[in-house]
Amino acid sequence: MEANDFPLLIKGLMQPDAYPHPAAPVVQIETHISHVLLAGDFAYKLKKPLDLGFLDFATLERRRFCCEEELRLNRRLAADLYLDVVAIAGTPETPRIGGIGPVLEYAVKMKRFPQESLLDRQTVSGDLMTRLAETVADFHADIPAADPLDPFGSPARVLTPMLDNLRPVRQTFPEQQAQLERLEDWTRTRHDRLTAIIERRRQQGCVRECHGDMHRGNIALVDGEIRIFDAIEFNPDLRWIDTASEIAFLVMDLEQAGETVCARIFLNRYLERSGDYGALAVLDFYKVYRALVRAKVLAIRLGQSDLDPAAASVARDDCLRYLTLAESYTHPRPAHLLIACGLSGSGKSRLSLQLREALPLIHLRSDVERRRLFGLHETARSLAHIDSGIYFPRATDWTYDRLYRLADAALASSYDVLVDATFITRSRRERFLHLAHRRGAAFAILALDAPLDVLRQRVQQRLKAGTDASEADLAVLERQYAGQERLSDEERLQAILIDTSRTPPFHEILRQIKTALGLDTDAPSIASRHNKQRLAGLKDS
Repeated sequence: MEANDFPLLIKGLMQPDAYPHPAAPVVQIETHISHVLLAGDFAYKLKKPLDLGFLDFATLERRRFCCEEELRLNRRLAADLYLDVVAIAGTPETPRIGGIGPVLEYAVKMKRFPQESLLDRQTVSGDLMTRLAETVADFHADIPAADPLDPFGSPARVLTPMLDNLRPVRQTFPEQQAQLERLEDWTRTRHDRLTAIIERRRQQGCVRECHGDMHRGNIALVDGEIRIFDAIEFNPDLRWIDTASEIAFLVMDLEQAGETVCARIFLNRYLERSGDYGALAVLDFYKVYRALVRAKVLAIRLGQSDLDPAAASVARDDCLRYLTLAESYTHPRPAHLLIACGLSGSGKSRLSLQLREALPLIHLRSDVERRRLFGLHETARSLAHIDSGIYFPRATDWTYDRLYRLADAALASSYDVLVDATFITRSRRERFLHLAHRRGAAFAILALDAPLDVLRQRVQQRLKAGTDASEADLAVLERQYAGQERLSDEERLQAILIDTSRTPPFHEILRQIKTALGLDTDAPSIASRHNKQRLAGLKDS
């Protein structure tokens, strides 16, 4: 079949008798590189005979190979949706799926699901984002890492597609040259600064055979189950990538849709599940790249003659919107550090979970990181007693050291941080104050307390439930209570004090935190000014 016959083939496949099963009516979905035909209970995906440089579908054999790769890759996350690779025979005018005779084309056969199941067609929830983050983190843990001797994910291989994204956008939008120059300059400069980190992450096994195109339009909720489909099969360089690039796509996609809270929930839960907080060092870099991927796809589609004027107008607006979003990620952000302290049962983690949805905070939780240090799942029971197992004194020092390193790295990458730990000693609180000063970050303390009887009751209830990362029992609580060093008068000046036995409304707590950290205002925070004065005094003493 000649390439010129491909439109005839698609027209022929719109006829229900082209299929070996009930198919009426046949519905077509077209992208810049494929046609998907929805026919009865099934969907058939055909690849356009194109060579766009970053993909090559120019020959029938090449399209067959890519269909087989698509089947292999997508069965990892959507095995029940991807059924087979089928041949199309007959003539372009009267094709037959699975027919007898010379093969005209190949298609991936899939189980059809309602288009309303796609996440970009529905309002997503926080619970769904939590499940999705866990699914993606576990997927990344299971898939193979690139051999360090292979070039996949090397700094040079990372930069090339980033710059290639700009070419079709420049051709389609000559009036945006100044903006595109700024984005190219930022990409090159940031790439130079991150080269060592990109290579280190590759050597550490962060480059894996990922999905490659993970956004809401490629994720569906089918019968209540998450199905991630349409992985990149046509270019290994675009799927053998840093896992940070994968999550950057979904975070960017949620943010451009105005789903900021869901983006925060997904990011925090992914980091918490995977432990890969090092991804933050390159996340903005990859978010710019992913926004420009979407702009490139739209620019290519605008260059295809079969796009009707209404769809072209929408595509143009969307493309410009992605350019604006990409540039927004290049702007510097001031940093903020909040520590949530209090005895076991005071409600630190419960409130922290609310705060990480309301504010752009990376949440670091001591109970989770302590377990990670010992190779334990976040809810696994260590059965350790006080001063033993994962709770011996040196282990607590290691835990705070890890929290410090993670917070330092996140602040260095311009991400706000919430550290959730007991912080019963003043020296540990002081250490994080110094970190904030060194990183030029505003600092505040969220100090939670409750009567001892209330704390005892909560600790017992939590242990009985067995669903929390904390294993603190009454003996631990009593030890904390006896050894706690109350906030000094100076610390209280930069603290938000909450009695969680009669917790005020969340919006009031949020207002106090924003004021303390100087958020939503151009004026420096009271806490920030006090921190500088206090640290100056400490240096003089």
